[in-house]
Amino acid sequence: MELKKENCEITIDMLLIVHSEKRRTVQRDRPTDPATSLQCRGFQGIGNGNRRRHKFEGKDLHGNVAQTQHQQQTQVITSYDNQGTHLTVEIHPRNKTPQLLKKFSFDKRFQGDRNGNTRPQQPGRKDAHAYPWDRSSLKSMSLDLRQFEKLDAYASKVNVKSSLEELVKDLLQEAHTDLEKVRAIWIWICHHIEYDIVAAQEKDRRSYKPTDILQSQKSNCDGYAELFEKMCRIAGVHCMTVAGYSKGYGYQTGQSFSGEYDHAWNAVYLEGRWHLLDSTWGSGLVDPATTKFTFIYNEFYFLTHPALFIEDHFPDNKNWQLLKPVQSLRQFETNMYHKSEFYNKGMLAAHPETSVIKTVNGKATISIESCSPTLFMFMLNGKQENGIMTFKKNGMKLEVYPQTTGTHKLQIFAKGTSDLYSSVLEYTLECNSVDRSIQLPSELHQPVGPSWFSEQAGILKPSHPDPIIHTKDGRCSISFGVEEGISVLASLHGDEKITEETQRRYIFQLHGEKRTELKVQLPYAGKFALKIFAKKRMDPGNYVFIFNYLLCCSNTKVKWPVFPESFGNWGQDNELLEPLSGVLPANRNIPFKLKLHGVAEALVKGQDTWPLTLSQDGYWEGTCNTAGCREVYVMVLENANHNFYSYILKYKVTAQ
Repeated sequence: MELKKENCEITIDMLLIVHSEKRRTVQRDRPTDPATSLQCRGFQGIGNGNRRRHKFEGKDLHGNVAQTQHQQQTQVITSYDNQGTHLTVEIHPRNKTPQLLKKFSFDKRFQGDRNGNTRPQQPGRKDAHAYPWDRSSLKSMSLDLRQFEKLDAYASKVNVKSSLEELVKDLLQEAHTDLEKVRAIWIWICHHIEYDIVAAQEKDRRSYKPTDILQSQKSNCDGYAELFEKMCRIAGVHCMTVAGYSKGYGYQTGQSFSGEYDHAWNAVYLEGRWHLLDSTWGSGLVDPATTKFTFIYNEFYFLTHPALFIEDHFPDNKNWQLLKPVQSLRQFETNMYHKSEFYNKGMLAAHPETSVIKTVNGKATISIESCSPTLFMFMLNGKQENGIMTFKKNGMKLEVYPQTTGTHKLQIFAKGTSDLYSSVLEYTLECNSVDRSIQLPSELHQPVGPSWFSEQAGILKPSHPDPIIHTKDGRCSISFGVEEGISVLASLHGDEKITEETQRRYIFQLHGEKRTELKVQLPYAGKFALKIFAKKRMDPGNYVFIFNYLLCCSNTKVKWPVFPESFGNWGQDNELLEPLSGVLPANRNIPFKLKLHGVAEALVKGQDTWPLTLSQDGYWEGTCNTAGCREVYVMVLENANHNFYSYILKYKVTAQ
């Protein structure tokens, strides 16, 4: 039904129906007879609270213009409120009873303001996006962010102006569609307005006028939202400010929300639907340690998918969730909170889907699914210990074993394209019992076990793909392929303090042409971290930690000595059969058997010198006596034309 100007008008705050024998009119004046008036409640202004005023003409039920002399003809007046409700008022002859009919309609209708401009209604059911998130996009509309590269570069460099009108005019020089206008305004605010942390700490929710914000370039969330709305309106884009609760600065996992709303953000109307954004959180973050604001642009909060936005934004009006079904405040408080970096870094899901985890037999297991290989780390009560994290091509798995009962804080971090790890998840662990049999070595760093990351570092096809290796006699042999030009180093770490040199001496490394073998002998029963490092041979830099194995041995009789110390001339494809112990008994004849490639002569030197001979099966063999010496060396002459020998192995001799 059209609303046209004629002799009658209706105001939303009050309707007055007056009956007379000769004519019927709807008046705006205060009623003199309460019995003949109807008050319509619940009609609210949009944005600034202004009342809406509709001009109309009376029509009969067939749409014909009602004539004043037809006293028996019923007139129908219809108006629409901002909740998608239309109000129908029938004006009857004096022998009929007026009826107020209220029906719900969620058609896409536009409302008029006092200047005659139209604006979209607040969201109704048709505006609700499908729930849950289908993982296809973080946005509520299809976007190719590359299309904004030129616009973003321009908008971020526009200087502050003395007035909003001048600023918006300058921004719109490169923005033409409503989407581009919103993007330009968003980028400018996110790159120029600083969060007023001092006011936030003082819990000062004072009003920030847009002109004052331009001058100081500081604001709170209310000011950000009001500035954004004002600039959008100047640009001719429908925008509203939404108030509610948030899981922002100072939020604690599992906390309850009550009282005054603590945050504000915006909704913009684009391509026939409402979309959500938060320029406060898009501009940067507050460091909890220093309580200082840092400009760090966050794309996540621009036109965020409602199913993701609800994780840290709960609006005062449930319709602004743009979800079906809507969430309750209780659900908002207890649901798992995935930080924006969780999605920014390509994560899709986490299990369990609750922020509070109760351990089972002293253990809690967490897994994350991601859309691409991602590096993770964790901290349990601020330390990287008591956990086993394994990388998967599509995520990670973490098992944690708190060593005390009570409540524990578990943080999970992920690394993106930069060298920085960002917090993506936080859990609260409730531990009622401790598994004392699981005491992991403090030097067990993450990740544990080979993965896509070790393959990327040039370590391929490991003999032990699992992160944990159990050995009954305290010995094991681990091998893996090594890409050409890659050098590998290993060290063993238990809870007993030993020197860095000794840590490597419990491992004897055998190099093949394309494969490396690590022979390991544990010094005692327990759990050990076998760390694997790698680097390019031609790279002058240090070795880089790649991953470690967890070695476990419960045999208390185990007490293996160190391996002999090897030197740089211990060549590729060499093999040591005996003696494997790096500590030899005194006053004994010790047999030697080695496979040495590319040498002309080999000998063993102690108090005296004993030559080794090359057998038919390709091994250098011989015997030496350890009498009168503290150290024994294996030496080789690499070229028959040379007269100097190189050290390749070193043994120690026990005291007499």
